[in-house]
Amino acid sequence: MSTPATIRVAVTQAEPAWFDLQGTVEKTIKLIGEAAEGGAKLIAFPEIWIPGYPLWIWSRSMDPELHTRYILNSLKVDSPEMERIKDAAKEHSICVVLGFAERSESDSLYIGQAIIAPDGHIAMKRRKLKPTHMERTIFGDGAGPDLSNVADVDFGPSIGPIKVGVLACWEHMQPLLKYHTFSQHEAIHVAMWPPIYPHGGVDDPVLYSMSAPGCLNLSQAYAIEGGTFVLHTTAVCGPQGVDVCRAKKGGMFSASGGGNSAILGPDGRRLTEDLDEGGEKEGLVFGELEMVKKVGVKGFMDPLGHYSKPELLWLGVNKGEKLCVVQDKD
Repeated sequence: MSTPATIRVAVTQAEPAWFDLQGTVEKTIKLIGEAAEGGAKLIAFPEIWIPGYPLWIWSRSMDPELHTRYILNSLKVDSPEMERIKDAAKEHSICVVLGFAERSESDSLYIGQAIIAPDGHIAMKRRKLKPTHMERTIFGDGAGPDLSNVADVDFGPSIGPIKVGVLACWEHMQPLLKYHTFSQHEAIHVAMWPPIYPHGGVDDPVLYSMSAPGCLNLSQAYAIEGGTFVLHTTAVCGPQGVDVCRAKKGGMFSASGGGNSAILGPDGRRLTEDLDEGGEKEGLVFGELEMVKKVGVKGFMDPLGHYSKPELLWLGVNKGEKLCVVQDKD
């Protein structure tokens, strides 16, 4: 029997061209090329990388002018911009795991995620099931089909197929959603986050679970529970992001920083070092994932196998979708 493959991956820690669709697509393609040049077969981007996380929502609940600009610069799945990203994946023969604000045909927005295979086709596209708190002021909910968040990605004859899955931000706090994702037997999980900052201690009014160490803990817990490699990918917010969002007076996202990207092993250990201490540095975090390590971890704890008790505890799932318009059958 052959030993499971080793795959080189790249996790982004970068700043988008804030609320600039074309500019962020250009940067996306540039980073894809850099990752491939560095030998990576997969590159992971943060939550709502395109066109950048809407930081202003945590400072004020309404900003019609900025909201309109944001919609106009969000990404449609069926668009020339998405085709350019798919072409870049195919050109470099690299899997691209992308986070973006998905703009629907009716101009509603959703927190979108896509896995683009090395041959350029979209292997999986989903929406975050429940946007978090203030995100609900501009983003809609996902639906039943978005529970299918793991894709078989063929990395070619030297590596073979690997199951790659995704969740966004605080979806890593939802036990039932996590368990359903585990049930799809992913080997590599991409945990997408916005810019996240250090915590100020016991008197900090910001929740620890929204801080850089708190969110990293959630990704580490996911790795431990699921026995999967986790690519913890975060964005950087520089002065431009703060200015564009007029967030200087807000309690959150009011300063530069936010980068905290890392690669985690299937037992939760951190496999990489920080790019910098302040979270302001842009770059790629590279790592080699030895798939055999996942096998060894599952030998100790498999929540869908020998460490489960389905006759006592089980998960019910409804993948149906409620439509706004339903055509009666004749």
